[in-house]
Amino acid sequence: MQIQAANYIVGFGIDYYSTLSQLINDKKYSKIVFLVDENTAKHCLNYVLQWLAVEVTFEIIEIEQGEENKTIETCTAVWESLVELNIDRKALLINVGGGMVCDLGGFVAATYKRGIDFVNIPTSLLAMVDASVGTKTGVNLGGLKNMVGSFSQPQMVLIDTAFLETLPGNQMRSGLAEMFKHGLIADASYWNQLKNLGELTTEDLLLLIYHSVSIKNEIVLQDPLEKNVRKLLNFGHTLGHVLETYSNSGKGIQPLLHGEAIAIGMILEAFISYKKNLLTKKSYLEIKETLNLMFESIVFTENDIEICTHLLIHDKKNVNGMVQFTLLTDIGSGVINEIVESELINEAFNDYMLN
Repeated sequence: MQIQAANYIVGFGIDYYSTLSQLINDKKYSKIVFLVDENTAKHCLNYVLQWLAVEVTFEIIEIEQGEENKTIETCTAVWESLVELNIDRKALLINVGGGMVCDLGGFVAATYKRGIDFVNIPTSLLAMVDASVGTKTGVNLGGLKNMVGSFSQPQMVLIDTAFLETLPGNQMRSGLAEMFKHGLIADASYWNQLKNLGELTTEDLLLLIYHSVSIKNEIVLQDPLEKNVRKLLNFGHTLGHVLETYSNSGKGIQPLLHGEAIAIGMILEAFISYKKNLLTKKSYLEIKETLNLMFESIVFTENDIEICTHLLIHDKKNVNGMVQFTLLTDIGSGVINEIVESELINEAFNDYMLN
């Protein structure tokens, strides 16, 4: 089972370790470097190594886990390690980790000696459904999400659901938020399927991940550099990224995982869609109720809301100082480049807290 992205494949299941081995052998890489964090070094790396049938020498670079370490400083440490290890332009970087490792590792590879090949092996549900396609790499700057980065294509992506067996519940829910988003912007039947999930088998989950990756891939293929339709994927992210940034600043609300912040962002932006007469009240309430059942509610003070609204000025999608949102016109379809006034954003926060 595989998906053809722009110039690489996303392979699903253990059979693709042999595909990866073949790629490494065919390309005759000078060396392999595995980029891992503390968790994936302990729980995932040996598992990956046992499947690879290659003769190439490998090195391991371990970085600290957590979104707070997705910084230029961490990149510098990795670049310096690559230099110390005498890694040349014919080497391959294999990123084994969640979205933070894949995003940062992709950026390191895209910029080291003007670019070396890389492969992503995402180990979290979020990374599997989000970082697996799209060719976005990047790091945070001054606490602001993904401010520095590039579009750069991996040689391949390998998705193995075996990694999910040790993933904590909150990390699984974080990934589900992006899957819900894919349904909301592009596939109402997929939204309904996710909404009515009972007990999941590993096979069920693999097919759901495959469907999510397919939705994202189809959108990205139409608009690789996010000039138009790809902006649909930003639903829930304009406010969600602000909430994620603010929550990890240590100054207000509790720290939120990416998916937790995006879930709140989707509720807020669904409300805005409803108030702008784009989305029916019934659909808005369905979205709010579904996501609130899965994700813990947050209480925002007036100061929290004011700071979050101010942080919107740094959003990458802004044009001429105007904040542009992706909103919903129905469950399963959306609209891009919608201007939203601050008063409506404040109203969305206040409505969110009325459960």
